[in-house]
Amino acid sequence: MTDIEIPYKEARTKRYRFFEILPGTLSWSLLALPIVLSLINATAAAFFIIAYLLIYFSRAIGVSIRALQGHKIVETHKKINWLQLLDEVEKKEIPKNAKRPQWHFDNVTRLHKIKHRLKPSELIHVAMIATYNESREVLEPTIQSVLASEYDINKVILMIAYEERGGPQTKKIVEDLIKEYGDKFYYATAVCHPADLPGELIGKGGNITYAARELKKYVEKKKIDPMRVVVTTLDADNRPDKKYFAALSYTYAMTPDPTHISYQPVSMYTNNIWDAPAPMRVIATGNTYWNTVLASRPHVLRNFSAHAQGLKSLIDTDFWSVRTIVEDGHQFWRTYFRYDGNHTVYPIYVPIYQDAVLAETYFKTLKAQFIQLRRWTWGASDVAYFAEKGFFSKNNVPKVDKWFKFGRLLEGHVTWASGPILLAFAAFVPVLFNPENYAANELPIVVSYIQRIALAGALVSIYICFKTLPPKPARYKRHRTLFMLLQWIYMPVTSLVYSASAALYSQTRLILGKYLEKFDVTVKAVVTEEDGKVSRKF
Repeated sequence: MTDIEIPYKEARTKRYRFFEILPGTLSWSLLALPIVLSLINATAAAFFIIAYLLIYFSRAIGVSIRALQGHKIVETHKKINWLQLLDEVEKKEIPKNAKRPQWHFDNVTRLHKIKHRLKPSELIHVAMIATYNESREVLEPTIQSVLASEYDINKVILMIAYEERGGPQTKKIVEDLIKEYGDKFYYATAVCHPADLPGELIGKGGNITYAARELKKYVEKKKIDPMRVVVTTLDADNRPDKKYFAALSYTYAMTPDPTHISYQPVSMYTNNIWDAPAPMRVIATGNTYWNTVLASRPHVLRNFSAHAQGLKSLIDTDFWSVRTIVEDGHQFWRTYFRYDGNHTVYPIYVPIYQDAVLAETYFKTLKAQFIQLRRWTWGASDVAYFAEKGFFSKNNVPKVDKWFKFGRLLEGHVTWASGPILLAFAAFVPVLFNPENYAANELPIVVSYIQRIALAGALVSIYICFKTLPPKPARYKRHRTLFMLLQWIYMPVTSLVYSASAALYSQTRLILGKYLEKFDVTVKAVVTEEDGKVSRKF
Protein backbone atom coordinates (compact mmCIF):
# COMPACT_ATOMS: atom_id res chain seq x y z
CA MET A 1 0.00 0.00 0.00
CA THR A 2 1.33 3.43 -0.91
CA ASP A 3 -1.36 5.75 0.50
CA ILE A 4 -0.76 5.54 4.24
CA GLU A 5 -1.63 9.10 5.23
CA ILE A 6 -4.32 10.16 7.70
CA PRO A 7 -7.02 12.07 5.82
CA TYR A 8 -7.34 15.74 6.66
CA LYS A 9 -10.33 16.75 8.75
CA GLU A 10 -12.21 18.10 5.74
CA ALA A 11 -11.72 14.85 3.80
CA ARG A 12 -13.04 12.47 6.46
CA THR A 13 -16.08 10.61 5.22
CA LYS A 14 -19.12 9.55 7.24
CA ARG A 15 -17.63 6.06 7.30
CA TYR A 16 -14.39 7.39 8.76
CA ARG A 17 -16.35 9.41 11.33
CA PHE A 18 -18.28 6.28 12.31
CA PHE A 19 -15.06 4.56 13.37
CA GLU A 20 -13.83 7.70 15.12
CA ILE A 21 -17.03 7.66 17.16
CA LEU A 22 -16.92 3.90 17.80
CA PRO A 23 -14.41 3.72 20.72
CA GLY A 24 -16.17 6.41 22.75
CA THR A 25 -19.61 4.97 22.01
CA LEU A 26 -18.52 1.53 23.22
CA SER A 27 -16.85 2.98 26.32
CA TRP A 28 -19.87 5.02 27.38
CA SER A 29 -22.22 2.15 26.54
CA LEU A 30 -20.20 -0.26 28.67
CA LEU A 31 -20.32 2.21 31.55
CA ALA A 32 -24.08 2.56 31.16
CA LEU A 33 -24.71 -1.18 30.88
CA PRO A 34 -24.73 -1.96 34.66
CA ILE A 35 -27.36 0.78 35.14
CA VAL A 36 -29.50 -0.43 32.22
CA LEU A 37 -29.30 -4.07 33.34
CA SER A 38 -30.08 -3.11 36.94
CA LEU A 39 -33.27 -1.41 35.79
CA ILE A 40 -34.28 -4.48 33.79
CA ASN A 41 -33.05 -7.39 35.93
CA ALA A 42 -30.83 -6.98 38.99
CA THR A 43 -29.69 -10.61 38.96
CA ALA A 44 -28.60 -10.36 35.33
CA ALA A 45 -26.73 -7.17 36.17
CA ALA A 46 -24.96 -8.88 39.07
CA PHE A 47 -23.85 -11.82 36.93
CA PHE A 48 -22.64 -9.49 34.19
CA ILE A 49 -20.56 -7.47 36.64
CA ILE A 50 -19.07 -10.58 38.27
CA ALA A 51 -18.22 -12.04 34.87
CA TYR A 52 -16.60 -8.79 33.76
CA LEU A 53 -14.56 -8.48 36.94
CA LEU A 54 -13.44 -12.12 36.81
CA ILE A 55 -12.22 -11.64 33.25
CA TYR A 56 -10.51 -8.39 34.19
CA PHE A 57 -8.79 -9.78 37.26
CA SER A 58 -7.75 -13.06 35.61
CA ARG A 59 -6.05 -10.92 33.00
CA ALA A 60 -4.49 -8.84 35.78
CA ILE A 61 -2.93 -11.97 37.26
CA GLY A 62 -1.54 -12.88 33.85
CA VAL A 63 -0.17 -9.37 33.47
CA SER A 64 1.52 -9.62 36.88
CA ILE A 65 3.25 -12.83 35.84
CA ARG A 66 4.37 -11.17 32.60
CA ALA A 67 5.66 -8.18 34.53
CA LEU A 68 7.86 -10.39 36.70
CA GLN A 69 9.11 -12.24 33.62
CA GLY A 70 9.80 -8.98 31.80
CA HIS A 71 11.61 -7.49 34.78
CA LYS A 72 13.84 -10.56 35.05
CA ILE A 73 14.69 -10.43 31.34
CA VAL A 74 15.48 -6.70 31.49
CA GLU A 75 17.79 -7.15 34.47
CA THR A 76 19.53 -10.05 32.71
CA HIS A 77 20.04 -8.09 29.49
CA LYS A 78 21.45 -5.11 31.37
CA LYS A 79 24.26 -7.37 32.61
CA ILE A 80 25.16 -8.91 29.24
CA ASN A 81 28.47 -8.01 27.62
CA TRP A 82 26.92 -6.99 24.31
CA LEU A 83 30.20 -5.87 22.79
CA GLN A 84 31.56 -9.36 23.29
CA LEU A 85 28.50 -10.86 21.63
CA LEU A 86 28.77 -8.39 18.75
CA ASP A 87 32.39 -9.41 18.19
CA GLU A 88 31.39 -13.07 18.03
CA VAL A 89 28.59 -12.28 15.60
CA GLU A 90 31.09 -10.39 13.45
CA LYS A 91 33.45 -13.37 13.41
CA LYS A 92 30.64 -15.97 13.35
CA GLU A 93 32.51 -17.83 16.03
CA ILE A 94 32.14 -18.41 19.79
CA PRO A 95 35.18 -19.53 21.83
CA LYS A 96 35.04 -23.11 23.03
CA ASN A 97 33.60 -23.64 26.51
CA ALA A 98 32.38 -20.05 26.59
CA LYS A 99 29.31 -19.42 28.72
CA ARG A 100 26.75 -17.60 26.61
CA PRO A 101 22.94 -17.45 26.41
CA GLN A 102 21.53 -20.31 24.35
CA TRP A 103 19.87 -17.87 21.97
CA HIS A 104 23.30 -16.45 21.15
CA PHE A 105 24.63 -19.91 20.24
CA ASP A 106 21.57 -20.43 18.04
CA ASN A 107 22.04 -17.07 16.34
CA VAL A 108 25.71 -17.60 15.55
CA THR A 109 24.95 -21.07 14.19
CA ARG A 110 22.27 -19.58 11.97
CA LEU A 111 24.70 -17.03 10.57
CA HIS A 112 26.55 -19.73 8.64
CA LYS A 113 23.40 -20.33 6.59
CA ILE A 114 22.90 -16.65 5.67
CA LYS A 115 24.72 -15.48 2.54
CA HIS A 116 23.94 -11.78 2.72
CA ARG A 117 23.74 -10.04 6.04
CA LEU A 118 24.66 -6.79 7.73
CA LYS A 119 27.64 -7.05 10.02
CA PRO A 120 27.56 -5.14 13.32
CA SER A 121 30.65 -3.18 12.25
CA GLU A 122 28.74 -1.78 9.27
CA LEU A 123 25.98 -0.18 11.33
CA ILE A 124 25.61 3.53 11.96
CA HIS A 125 23.26 4.69 14.70
CA VAL A 126 21.40 7.97 14.79
CA ALA A 127 20.37 9.42 18.14
CA MET A 128 17.67 11.89 17.11
CA ILE A 129 16.70 14.10 20.06
CA ALA A 130 13.51 16.12 19.63
CA THR A 131 13.17 19.31 21.64
CA TYR A 132 10.85 22.28 21.78
CA ASN A 133 11.86 24.67 24.55
CA GLU A 134 13.53 22.43 27.13
CA SER A 135 16.42 23.82 29.16
CA ARG A 136 20.06 22.82 28.86
CA GLU A 137 19.68 21.02 32.20
CA VAL A 138 17.15 18.69 30.55
CA LEU A 139 18.91 18.21 27.21
CA GLU A 140 22.54 17.86 28.26
CA PRO A 141 22.13 14.70 30.39
CA THR A 142 20.47 13.01 27.42
CA ILE A 143 23.50 13.70 25.22
CA GLN A 144 25.82 12.64 28.02
CA SER A 145 23.94 9.36 28.44
CA VAL A 146 24.48 8.62 24.74
CA LEU A 147 28.19 9.38 25.13
CA ALA A 148 28.35 7.11 28.19
CA SER A 149 27.18 4.14 26.10
CA GLU A 150 29.25 0.98 26.02
CA TYR A 151 29.50 1.36 22.28
CA ASP A 152 31.77 3.02 19.73
CA ILE A 153 30.45 6.59 19.62
CA ASN A 154 32.33 7.12 16.37
CA LYS A 155 29.51 5.08 14.84
CA VAL A 156 26.77 7.30 16.26
CA ILE A 157 25.28 10.38 14.60
CA LEU A 158 23.78 13.00 16.90
CA MET A 159 20.85 14.98 15.52
CA ILE A 160 18.99 17.51 17.62
CA ALA A 161 15.66 18.33 16.02
CA TYR A 162 14.46 21.62 17.46
CA GLU A 163 11.51 23.91 16.78
CA GLU A 164 11.74 27.39 15.33
CA ARG A 165 8.77 28.26 17.52
CA GLY A 166 10.97 27.46 20.54
CA GLY A 167 12.59 30.85 20.00
CA PRO A 168 16.17 32.12 19.93
CA GLN A 169 16.94 30.76 23.40
CA THR A 170 16.30 27.18 22.24
CA LYS A 171 18.45 27.75 19.16
CA LYS A 172 21.33 29.00 21.28
CA ILE A 173 21.11 26.08 23.71
CA VAL A 174 21.07 23.52 20.89
CA GLU A 175 23.91 25.13 18.96
CA ASP A 176 26.03 25.40 22.11
CA LEU A 177 25.49 21.70 22.83
CA ILE A 178 26.43 20.71 19.28
CA LYS A 179 29.55 22.86 19.50
CA GLU A 180 30.55 21.34 22.83
CA TYR A 181 29.79 17.67 22.15
CA GLY A 182 29.62 17.37 18.35
CA ASP A 183 33.24 16.37 17.73
CA LYS A 184 32.79 13.26 19.89
CA PHE A 185 30.30 11.72 17.40
CA TYR A 186 30.55 10.33 13.88
CA TYR A 187 28.61 13.43 12.86
CA ALA A 188 26.51 15.94 14.77
CA THR A 189 24.06 18.55 13.65
CA ALA A 190 21.09 20.59 14.81
CA VAL A 191 18.09 20.85 12.49
CA CYS A 192 15.58 23.67 12.91
CA HIS A 193 12.00 22.73 12.06
CA PRO A 194 10.32 25.81 10.54
CA ALA A 195 7.08 26.94 12.14
CA ASP A 196 3.72 26.66 10.43
CA LEU A 197 4.61 24.44 7.49
CA PRO A 198 1.48 23.75 5.41
CA GLY A 199 -0.31 20.48 6.10
CA GLU A 200 1.31 19.92 9.50
CA LEU A 201 -0.12 19.78 12.98
CA ILE A 202 1.96 21.43 15.66
CA GLY A 203 3.73 18.38 16.99
CA LYS A 204 6.74 16.14 17.30
CA GLY A 205 5.96 14.24 14.08
CA GLY A 206 6.68 17.23 11.88
CA ASN A 207 9.83 18.07 13.81
CA ILE A 208 11.52 14.67 13.56
CA THR A 209 10.29 14.11 10.00
CA TYR A 210 11.93 17.37 8.90
CA ALA A 211 15.16 16.32 10.61
CA ALA A 212 15.03 12.82 9.10
CA ARG A 213 14.73 14.28 5.62
CA GLU A 214 17.93 16.20 6.30
CA LEU A 215 19.47 12.93 7.48
CA LYS A 216 18.47 11.30 4.21
CA LYS A 217 20.24 14.06 2.26
CA TYR A 218 23.38 13.57 4.36
CA VAL A 219 23.35 9.80 3.86
CA GLU A 220 22.90 10.20 0.11
CA LYS A 221 25.75 12.73 -0.02
CA LYS A 222 28.06 10.35 1.85
CA LYS A 223 26.82 7.39 -0.24
CA ILE A 224 25.85 5.41 2.85
CA ASP A 225 23.40 2.55 2.33
CA PRO A 226 20.23 3.44 4.32
CA MET A 227 20.03 -0.22 5.39
CA ARG A 228 23.12 0.39 7.50
CA VAL A 229 21.53 3.31 9.37
CA VAL A 230 19.36 2.77 12.46
CA VAL A 231 17.44 5.76 13.84
CA THR A 232 16.44 6.01 17.49
CA THR A 233 14.06 8.86 18.30
CA LEU A 234 14.44 10.38 21.75
CA ASP A 235 12.57 13.06 23.63
CA ALA A 236 14.64 15.70 25.36
CA ASP A 237 14.57 13.77 28.66
CA ASN A 238 15.17 10.26 27.24
CA ARG A 239 18.42 8.75 28.48
CA PRO A 240 19.45 5.43 26.92
CA ASP A 241 20.95 2.80 29.18
CA LYS A 242 24.67 2.34 28.53
CA LYS A 243 23.92 -1.07 26.97
CA TYR A 244 21.20 0.18 24.63
CA PHE A 245 23.07 0.86 21.38
CA ALA A 246 25.05 -2.38 21.60
CA ALA A 247 21.88 -4.39 22.29
CA LEU A 248 20.10 -2.66 19.41
CA SER A 249 23.07 -3.36 17.11
CA TYR A 250 22.96 -7.03 18.00
CA THR A 251 19.23 -7.35 17.40
CA TYR A 252 19.31 -5.34 14.15
CA ALA A 253 22.27 -7.31 12.78
CA MET A 254 20.59 -10.62 13.65
CA THR A 255 17.26 -9.64 12.08
CA PRO A 256 16.87 -11.50 8.76
CA ASP A 257 14.76 -8.69 7.27
CA PRO A 258 15.25 -5.47 9.31
CA THR A 259 13.33 -3.34 6.81
CA HIS A 260 10.08 -4.79 8.12
CA ILE A 261 10.94 -4.46 11.80
CA SER A 262 10.74 -1.70 14.41
CA TYR A 263 12.70 -1.95 17.64
CA GLN A 264 11.23 -1.01 20.99
CA PRO A 265 13.29 -0.53 24.16
CA VAL A 266 11.66 -0.55 27.59
CA SER A 267 10.60 2.94 28.67
CA MET A 268 11.23 3.45 32.39
CA TYR A 269 10.07 6.67 34.03
CA THR A 270 12.69 6.86 36.75
CA ASN A 271 14.99 9.82 35.94
CA ASN A 272 13.39 12.15 38.47
CA ILE A 273 11.16 9.68 40.30
CA TRP A 274 12.43 10.81 43.73
CA ASP A 275 11.54 14.44 42.96
CA ALA A 276 8.05 13.98 41.48
CA PRO A 277 4.89 14.29 43.66
CA ALA A 278 3.40 11.03 44.94
CA PRO A 279 0.48 10.76 42.46
CA MET A 280 2.90 11.29 39.55
CA ARG A 281 5.24 8.66 40.98
CA VAL A 282 2.41 6.14 41.03
CA ILE A 283 1.50 6.90 37.41
CA ALA A 284 5.15 6.83 36.32
CA THR A 285 5.72 3.50 38.04
CA GLY A 286 2.54 2.14 36.46
CA ASN A 287 3.85 3.16 33.05
CA THR A 288 7.18 1.44 33.74
CA TYR A 289 5.27 -1.64 34.92
CA TRP A 290 3.14 -1.77 31.77
CA ASN A 291 6.09 -1.28 29.43
CA THR A 292 7.87 -4.13 31.21
CA VAL A 293 4.82 -6.31 30.59
CA LEU A 294 4.74 -5.43 26.89
CA ALA A 295 8.42 -6.30 26.52
CA SER A 296 7.55 -9.89 27.41
CA ARG A 297 4.63 -9.93 24.93
CA PRO A 298 6.20 -9.10 21.54
CA HIS A 299 3.05 -10.05 19.63
CA VAL A 300 1.25 -6.99 21.07
CA LEU A 301 4.23 -4.65 21.14
CA ARG A 302 3.86 -1.30 19.36
CA ASN A 303 6.06 1.75 18.82
CA PHE A 304 5.90 3.96 21.89
CA SER A 305 7.86 7.06 22.87
CA ALA A 306 11.56 6.28 22.23
CA HIS A 307 11.82 3.66 19.48
CA ALA A 308 14.13 2.65 16.66
CA GLN A 309 13.68 1.89 12.98
CA GLY A 310 15.98 1.44 10.02
CA LEU A 311 16.38 4.48 7.78
CA LYS A 312 15.29 2.38 4.80
CA SER A 313 11.94 1.71 6.51
CA LEU A 314 11.54 5.37 7.41
CA ILE A 315 12.17 6.42 3.82
CA ASP A 316 9.62 3.87 2.61
CA THR A 317 6.97 5.32 4.96
CA ASP A 318 7.94 8.93 4.22
CA PHE A 319 9.08 9.07 7.84
CA TRP A 320 6.54 9.85 10.58
CA SER A 321 3.08 11.31 10.23
CA VAL A 322 2.87 15.09 10.43
CA ARG A 323 -0.91 14.94 10.84
CA THR A 324 -1.26 13.40 14.30
CA ILE A 325 -0.06 14.15 17.82
CA VAL A 326 0.59 10.43 18.48
CA GLU A 327 3.27 9.90 15.85
CA ASP A 328 5.01 7.12 17.82
CA GLY A 329 2.18 4.58 18.07
CA HIS A 330 0.81 5.66 14.71
CA GLN A 331 4.15 4.87 13.07
CA PHE A 332 3.52 1.19 13.69
CA TRP A 333 0.28 1.33 11.70
CA ARG A 334 1.85 3.41 8.92
CA THR A 335 4.57 0.81 8.50
CA TYR A 336 2.13 -2.08 8.91
CA PHE A 337 -0.02 -0.90 6.00
CA ARG A 338 2.92 0.30 3.92
CA TYR A 339 4.23 -3.28 3.90
CA ASP A 340 0.79 -4.94 3.68
CA GLY A 341 0.99 -6.40 7.16
CA ASN A 342 4.61 -7.54 6.89
CA HIS A 343 5.75 -5.56 9.88
CA THR A 344 6.34 -6.31 13.54
CA VAL A 345 8.13 -4.89 16.57
CA TYR A 346 11.11 -6.57 18.22
CA PRO A 347 11.70 -5.78 21.89
CA ILE A 348 15.05 -4.45 23.04
CA TYR A 349 15.19 -5.60 26.66
CA VAL A 350 17.29 -2.63 27.71
CA PRO A 351 15.76 0.55 29.16
CA ILE A 352 15.59 4.10 28.01
CA TYR A 353 15.07 6.16 31.14
CA GLN A 354 12.56 9.00 31.06
CA ASP A 355 11.11 11.64 33.37
CA ALA A 356 8.05 11.41 35.54
CA VAL A 357 5.87 14.50 35.12
CA LEU A 358 7.22 17.40 37.15
CA ALA A 359 6.29 21.05 36.60
CA GLU A 360 6.91 24.34 38.40
CA THR A 361 4.30 23.86 41.13
CA TYR A 362 2.29 20.97 42.55
CA PHE A 363 -0.95 22.00 40.83
CA LYS A 364 0.79 22.67 37.52
CA THR A 365 2.25 19.18 37.79
CA LEU A 366 -1.22 17.68 38.31
CA LYS A 367 -2.46 19.49 35.20
CA ALA A 368 0.59 18.53 33.13
CA GLN A 369 0.06 14.88 33.98
CA PHE A 370 -3.48 14.94 32.63
CA ILE A 371 -2.31 16.69 29.46
CA GLN A 372 0.32 14.00 28.90
CA LEU A 373 -2.20 11.18 29.34
CA ARG A 374 -4.72 12.99 27.15
CA ARG A 375 -2.15 12.96 24.38
CA TRP A 376 -1.38 9.27 24.87
CA THR A 377 -5.05 8.29 24.89
CA TRP A 378 -5.55 10.16 21.63
CA GLY A 379 -4.24 6.93 20.12
CA ALA A 380 -7.93 5.98 19.95
CA SER A 381 -7.94 8.03 16.74
CA ASP A 382 -5.99 5.16 15.13
CA VAL A 383 -9.12 2.98 15.25
CA ALA A 384 -10.66 4.92 12.35
CA TYR A 385 -7.35 5.01 10.50
CA PHE A 386 -6.98 1.23 10.84
CA ALA A 387 -10.53 0.57 9.68
CA GLU A 388 -10.16 2.82 6.64
CA LYS A 389 -6.82 1.40 5.52
CA GLY A 390 -7.50 -2.17 6.57
CA PHE A 391 -11.11 -2.76 5.53
CA PHE A 392 -11.95 -0.15 2.91
CA SER A 393 -8.68 0.36 1.02
CA LYS A 394 -7.03 -2.08 -1.32
CA ASN A 395 -4.35 -4.05 0.54
CA ASN A 396 -2.81 -7.49 0.91
CA VAL A 397 -2.84 -7.67 4.70
CA PRO A 398 -3.77 -11.19 5.88
CA LYS A 399 -7.42 -11.10 6.98
CA VAL A 400 -7.00 -13.00 10.24
CA ASP A 401 -4.11 -10.81 11.36
CA LYS A 402 -6.02 -7.71 10.34
CA TRP A 403 -9.11 -8.57 12.39
CA PHE A 404 -6.99 -9.70 15.33
CA LYS A 405 -5.06 -6.43 15.48
CA PHE A 406 -8.15 -4.29 14.97
CA GLY A 407 -9.90 -6.09 17.83
CA ARG A 408 -6.96 -5.61 20.15
CA LEU A 409 -6.64 -1.94 19.25
CA LEU A 410 -10.32 -1.23 19.84
CA GLU A 411 -10.61 -3.32 23.00
CA GLY A 412 -7.49 -1.77 24.50
CA HIS A 413 -8.83 1.77 24.23
CA VAL A 414 -12.31 0.84 25.45
CA THR A 415 -10.84 -0.94 28.48
CA TRP A 416 -8.54 2.01 29.14
CA ALA A 417 -11.56 4.31 29.41
CA SER A 418 -14.10 2.08 31.13
CA GLY A 419 -12.17 -0.56 33.09
CA PRO A 420 -11.11 1.44 36.18
CA ILE A 421 -14.58 3.00 36.56
CA LEU A 422 -16.38 -0.35 36.34
CA LEU A 423 -13.95 -1.87 38.81
CA ALA A 424 -14.53 0.92 41.30
CA PHE A 425 -18.29 1.44 41.09
CA ALA A 426 -20.13 -1.25 39.09
CA ALA A 427 -20.66 -3.56 42.07
CA PHE A 428 -22.73 -0.91 43.88
CA VAL A 429 -25.07 -0.10 40.99
CA PRO A 430 -27.56 -3.05 41.19
CA VAL A 431 -28.21 -2.59 44.92
CA LEU A 432 -28.73 1.13 44.39
CA PHE A 433 -31.68 0.41 42.10
CA ASN A 434 -32.79 -2.86 43.72
CA PRO A 435 -32.17 -2.68 47.49
CA GLU A 436 -34.38 -5.71 48.19
CA ASN A 437 -32.75 -8.03 45.65
CA TYR A 438 -30.55 -10.76 47.20
CA ALA A 439 -28.03 -10.95 44.33
CA ALA A 440 -27.67 -7.18 44.27
CA ASN A 441 -26.94 -7.08 48.01
CA GLU A 442 -24.42 -9.93 47.85
CA LEU A 443 -22.58 -8.50 44.84
CA PRO A 444 -20.34 -6.01 46.74
CA ILE A 445 -19.25 -8.79 49.09
CA VAL A 446 -18.38 -11.16 46.23
CA VAL A 447 -16.53 -8.39 44.42
CA SER A 448 -14.53 -7.54 47.56
CA TYR A 449 -13.20 -11.12 47.62
CA ILE A 450 -12.21 -10.87 43.97
CA GLN A 451 -10.47 -7.55 44.62
CA ARG A 452 -8.43 -9.06 47.45
CA ILE A 453 -7.02 -11.58 45.00
CA ALA A 454 -6.28 -8.75 42.61
CA LEU A 455 -4.07 -7.13 45.26
CA ALA A 456 -1.37 -9.50 44.03
CA GLY A 457 -1.05 -7.29 40.98
CA ALA A 458 -0.53 -4.22 43.16
CA LEU A 459 2.14 -6.04 45.16
CA VAL A 460 3.98 -6.88 41.95
CA SER A 461 3.81 -3.20 40.96
CA ILE A 462 5.31 -2.20 44.31
CA TYR A 463 8.02 -4.82 43.95
CA ILE A 464 9.02 -3.63 40.49
CA CYS A 465 8.87 -0.02 41.69
CA PHE A 466 11.47 -0.63 44.37
CA LYS A 467 13.64 -2.84 42.15
CA THR A 468 13.83 -0.15 39.44
CA LEU A 469 14.36 2.86 41.70
CA PRO A 470 17.58 4.77 41.06
CA PRO A 471 19.70 5.65 44.12
CA LYS A 472 18.03 8.11 46.49
CA PRO A 473 19.52 11.62 46.15
CA ALA A 474 21.45 12.76 49.21
CA ARG A 475 19.07 15.71 49.67
CA TYR A 476 16.32 13.32 50.78
CA LYS A 477 16.18 11.63 54.16
CA ARG A 478 15.22 8.03 54.91
CA HIS A 479 11.54 8.81 55.35
CA ARG A 480 11.36 9.55 51.59
CA THR A 481 11.70 5.80 51.03
CA LEU A 482 8.73 5.22 53.33
CA PHE A 483 6.70 7.67 51.24
CA MET A 484 7.58 5.57 48.19
CA LEU A 485 5.61 2.76 49.84
CA LEU A 486 2.74 4.85 51.20
CA GLN A 487 2.22 6.50 47.81
CA TRP A 488 0.31 3.44 46.57
CA ILE A 489 -2.83 4.59 48.37
CA TYR A 490 -3.15 6.95 45.40
CA MET A 491 -3.41 4.13 42.87
CA PRO A 492 -7.26 3.90 42.75
CA VAL A 493 -7.44 7.69 42.50
CA THR A 494 -4.87 8.00 39.72
CA SER A 495 -6.54 5.20 37.76
CA LEU A 496 -9.86 7.06 37.83
CA VAL A 497 -8.86 10.72 37.79
CA TYR A 498 -6.11 10.34 35.24
CA SER A 499 -6.11 7.14 33.15
CA ALA A 500 -9.85 6.57 32.72
CA SER A 501 -10.85 10.24 32.60
CA ALA A 502 -8.13 11.10 30.07
CA ALA A 503 -9.23 8.21 27.84
CA LEU A 504 -12.90 9.20 28.10
CA TYR A 505 -11.99 12.81 27.41
CA SER A 506 -10.13 11.89 24.21
CA GLN A 507 -12.80 9.48 23.00
CA THR A 508 -15.59 11.96 23.72
CA ARG A 509 -13.76 14.63 21.73
CA LEU A 510 -13.55 12.15 18.85
CA ILE A 511 -17.32 11.59 19.11
CA LEU A 512 -17.90 15.34 18.89
CA GLY A 513 -15.30 15.85 16.15
CA LYS A 514 -13.31 18.22 18.35
CA TYR A 515 -9.84 17.10 17.31
CA LEU A 516 -6.63 17.64 19.25
CA GLU A 517 -4.62 19.52 16.67
CA LYS A 518 -1.64 20.54 18.75
CA PHE A 519 1.03 18.51 20.54
CA ASP A 520 0.98 19.88 24.09
CA VAL A 521 4.56 19.37 25.23
CA THR A 522 4.86 17.95 28.74
CA VAL A 523 6.76 20.37 30.95
CA LYS A 524 10.13 18.87 31.90
CA ALA A 525 11.86 20.01 35.06
CA VAL A 526 15.16 19.01 36.62
CA VAL A 527 15.80 19.41 40.32
CA THR A 528 19.33 20.68 40.87
CA GLU A 529 21.48 21.59 43.84
CA GLU A 530 23.76 24.61 43.78
CA ASP A 531 25.58 25.85 46.88
CA GLY A 532 23.34 23.69 49.02
CA LYS A 533 20.17 25.17 47.53
CA VAL A 534 17.63 23.02 45.71
CA SER A 535 15.96 24.51 42.65
CA ARG A 536 14.08 23.45 39.55
CA LYS A 537 15.35 24.06 36.04
CA PHE A 538 12.93 24.03 33.08
